[in-house]
Amino acid sequence: MKNKVLPFSIIIIFGIIFFIFYKSLKDSKIYTPDVNKRKDIPKFNTKEFFSGENMESSSIFELDKIYLLNIWSSWCVPCRQEHSFLMNLNKDNKVIIIGMNYKDNLKSGKNFLKELGNPYKEIFIDSEGTIAIDWGAYGVPESFLIYNNEIIKKYIGPLNQQSIDEINLLIK
Repeated sequence: MKNKVLPFSIIIIFGIIFFIFYKSLKDSKIYTPDVNKRKDIPKFNTKEFFSGENMESSSIFELDKIYLLNIWSSWCVPCRQEHSFLMNLNKDNKVIIIGMNYKDNLKSGKNFLKELGNPYKEIFIDSEGTIAIDWGAYGVPESFLIYNNEIIKKYIGPLNQQSIDEINLLIK
């Protein structure tokens, strides 16, 4: 009888250990932000990119208009990659593109726009990176599609043709 209990117990113990490991492998501990959750845009005060004048977020975003807020920097290689897509989107005039210059040298940012073109209707400065945090951004580039002061879609990483096509579908 003892000879049968020991192997059976070992099999049960290994079965329980296997089950625990299997269940823990299926649980992801990686944080993934909800990019489709609608939320109101944050309120902030900052400076305008070209003039340096103080401005409030309420003066930038109006109701019944569609905006794309794009967070960019001159030192950001993916920002350079997505810039042609922003320029093409700007030609359509279906969406108002607003730029947030993130933790950048002002002169470098102006040279970036001089070299590649300016798709933005307005640009404001986030020299400390705190405004981007309020928006829920955790890197550059990131873009937010906004309607009636509400974020309706968030794009993490550089925009590409697929995301531009999606934006065009959403704004119809």
